[in-house]
Amino acid sequence: MTLKKDLNLKPLSSTFLSLEGLLLMATGIYFIVARPALLPEDLHFMKTSLSVINETLPGLNSWLGNVFCVMGGYIFTTGLLILYISVTSFRNRESGAFGIVALSFITSIGSMTFVNFMIGSDFKWILVLFALPWVGALILYRFNK
Repeated sequence: MTLKKDLNLKPLSSTFLSLEGLLLMATGIYFIVARPALLPEDLHFMKTSLSVINETLPGLNSWLGNVFCVMGGYIFTTGLLILYISVTSFRNRESGAFGIVALSFITSIGSMTFVNFMIGSDFKWILVLFALPWVGALILYRFNK
């Protein structure tokens, strides 16, 4: 396979799905490197303060840091696999590719977005924006684009 063929942006559905893979990979890196253990919205949802958490559960921040590092690795890996699928089986319209990508959407960013709406997250609309390339890829795929 030549470099020119590897960089082919056709079909458009594959390009959208590739964008989604890259977004997920960036999100995974954020979770590993920069996400704090508890966000202000977490404390608001739990109706507590950071000082109360630190006094009653002194190891929680450290433990959550490890949890989010692992979670970030999974998010990054999901993005990497979606990127790979986008330039292989999804681009080539192999049997089962649409179903796997649709199910992967529902069980990953789809469910994450849904839950963030349920809890009133400050990030719910960002997650909608992150989900749009995936939804767009599936729609474009159905229209053979």
